[in-house]
Amino acid sequence: MTIPSYLDPDTWIRNVFSAKAVGRGGVIHRATRDVERYAGREAFVHEVRRRGFTLVENADQLVVFCNRDPVRLVVNRDPPTLSQRAWPGNETASQRF
Repeated sequence: MTIPSYLDPDTWIRNVFSAKAVGRGGVIHRATRDVERYAGREAFVHEVRRRGFTLVENADQLVVFCNRDPVRLVVNRDPPTLSQRAWPGNETASQRF
């Protein structure tokens, strides 16, 4: 499949970072596969760094905090074991809290 010319990497990145949330210092997110397909991960990360923003990755999403404020993890949890991810209903009540 051919990617349309209006989705060339530079234009795609320019469009992403022209969102209103960016100008307001908010948060934007994009699917990792879209970033890799349309711009390339390296180019996207470079743009985030250039702007002094913070980038986090969770599951298949890249989340950009469009400001220079520190990011603090409020709830820190141990990652679930593979069996808990595969069978989330198998946990006991004490494991949920």
